[in-house]
Amino acid sequence: MNQKNLSVLFLLKKEKKNKQGTCPIYCRITYLKSRKQFSTGEFINSLEWNAKKQKASSKSIVNQQINLQLEIISANIKKAYLQLQLAGDEFNVEDIFNNYIGKPDNKEYGVIQYFKEFLDKKRKLVGIDIQLGTWKKYNYAHIQIRDFIKWKYGKQDLPLSKLKLQFLHDFEYYLKTERSQSQATINKAIQRVRSAIKEAVGEGYLEKDPFVLHKPCRVRKEVIFLSTDELKLLEEHQFTQHRLQLVKDLFIFCCYTGLAYHEMANLKKVHIVKGFDGNEWIKMKREKTDKMISVPLLPKAKAIVAKYEEFRDYALPKFSNQKINSYLKEIGGIVGINKSITHHMARKTFASTVLLYNDVPMEIVSELLGHSSIKITQEYYGKVVQKRVSAEMERVSRKLG
Repeated sequence: MNQKNLSVLFLLKKEKKNKQGTCPIYCRITYLKSRKQFSTGEFINSLEWNAKKQKASSKSIVNQQINLQLEIISANIKKAYLQLQLAGDEFNVEDIFNNYIGKPDNKEYGVIQYFKEFLDKKRKLVGIDIQLGTWKKYNYAHIQIRDFIKWKYGKQDLPLSKLKLQFLHDFEYYLKTERSQSQATINKAIQRVRSAIKEAVGEGYLEKDPFVLHKPCRVRKEVIFLSTDELKLLEEHQFTQHRLQLVKDLFIFCCYTGLAYHEMANLKKVHIVKGFDGNEWIKMKREKTDKMISVPLLPKAKAIVAKYEEFRDYALPKFSNQKINSYLKEIGGIVGINKSITHHMARKTFASTVLLYNDVPMEIVSELLGHSSIKITQEYYGKVVQKRVSAEMERVSRKLG
């Protein structure tokens, strides 16, 4: 490690000679042209001091002990200096001295340092207010920020006070060029970083939010779902292989209930109850939003539950999301659906083909999907409604033509 910028010298303070005729030995730390001087607590007769070698010249036991103590002081100062260098933060001669004497570092928080504490607090809320998957996403954002700071600044951390709006612009550039991430993924990462910074503001580590003027790039995601004909084609196809038939049934079930994978996987028979209208309803909490969802069990979904009624507690067989998505691609190829089918497409098919294309109002769709806000439903499915209007106008146009 380079210590050219650091100098440790020992000198006598002859003007402070005591009644015993000995002078205090001082240590002078010089770093980047700044000095810090302090008493070592050692005293020596000026005639026994070698100023050039900065140590006692006499080989008496007392002077040997003094020289040993000065060597220890010098070594500990250099150790404190190296520790600060390894930390990667900017520091001055005062910080070296404080680190040497073990004084707590009162410097401001670093971005990574604060993010770690933010994560620790979030971790304790897993299972109470948030899901483990949510915490993992925040942790991944923390890793991305850590790697970005190292890439951009060549440091292990950056003081919170150094954060400016440009930091987010540079972070976004890094994620695009170095990690090849899509804009939607980048927006999520920035959103999580901003959550941590807003909390730092709330706790007084920052005077104001440095990212308050940031506006995320809008991403218009097209909702991919099965059309009425594609859904019918899939429903009518019978597979000879049990695994494909099972995955098809699970997918079709979600096409008529809108359940996401985790809700489907955790659906128990106790979640299916008789509603106020005498029909069977699914009533359970949605894992993502912790919001209670109530979905009527449509005949086709009810038939699939009845098909697998031999299971004791759960309404449907267990199957991993990874295998479901893998088999769905195989199923799509066999049936002849020219779309990359995933389990989540079932939820979108429920909202679009089953509900909106059958004139169910947007607010009802939002409620059945368990969205935390109708704005989310409108953002994702507004175009579906427009397509429905367009299709109806074409039908009317043909009729009038």
